[in-house]
Amino acid sequence: MTMNKFLDAIHSGAVLISDGATGSNLQTRGLPDGKSGEAWVLEKPEAIRQLAADFIQAGSEIVLTCTFGASRLHLANMGLDGECERINRTAAGLARQAAASSGAFVAGSIGPTGQMLDPFGPLAVADAEATFAEQASYLALGGVDLLVIETQFDLGEALAAVRGVRSVTDLSLVCSFSYDRGTKTMMGVSPAKAGKALADSGVDMIGINCGRSLADNTAALLELRAATSLPIWFKPNAGLPVTDDLGNVVYATTPQQMAEPVADWIAAGAKVIGGCCGTSPEHLAAIARAVQVSRQTI
Repeated sequence: MTMNKFLDAIHSGAVLISDGATGSNLQTRGLPDGKSGEAWVLEKPEAIRQLAADFIQAGSEIVLTCTFGASRLHLANMGLDGECERINRTAAGLARQAAASSGAFVAGSIGPTGQMLDPFGPLAVADAEATFAEQASYLALGGVDLLVIETQFDLGEALAAVRGVRSVTDLSLVCSFSYDRGTKTMMGVSPAKAGKALADSGVDMIGINCGRSLADNTAALLELRAATSLPIWFKPNAGLPVTDDLGNVVYATTPQQMAEPVADWIAAGAKVIGGCCGTSPEHLAAIARAVQVSRQTI
């Protein structure tokens, strides 16, 4: 089965190359401010497919679906909750089309609900689990090879997501946190705490994505490696965004700067390497070249 091919690849010792950013790249391709990529899944599907194809052309061996904000709860903020199934299944199909000739794996992206869990917010844990289960089921029906619960910051929500996903599918599962306070999430979760909490949760990989600087993410990676024996998924930002002279939000980290620490990331135990916000196909191509160099030296 395909899911075994993914885990076989991970456990073979090879480092796999994931893709780059979805949102920031769609914005450079015309996605208006305030509009979600998930809306474009239905309105401009070719733009979504083309971005995945561009990442594969740049070297990606894993591409994520444009479904980060496609849970029913999140889509409700945009009036799209009635399109939950169609958006998730369509996005999976678009990524599958882009990957068809390359053999790249398709990963179903599942982001936070956008609400705080009880007792800090209005969302009951059971409702969160049901929301994650629903989205995972639609992505599985759409034909993804694995699922990635990403950009998590609250340990309670992350564990609810894992339980929800595992209630409906046995697809390979990654759970990835964003350490946007250096080596802590906005809720104060450290890589060590996440690694220990997810050890027996049912995930196949634990990860780091988004976050702050490359140096901060590397420090988080080292801490996580010391705390877990699970394979590590690693997709850092291309640094933090800045505003240029024209008022545009840009990421100043160059492709070469993004690729320079790749050998260190591999040495620190990363088994999947890609990029998050600001990571263009050009950045990804530089990362892929660095990973390929590491393969030749093994």
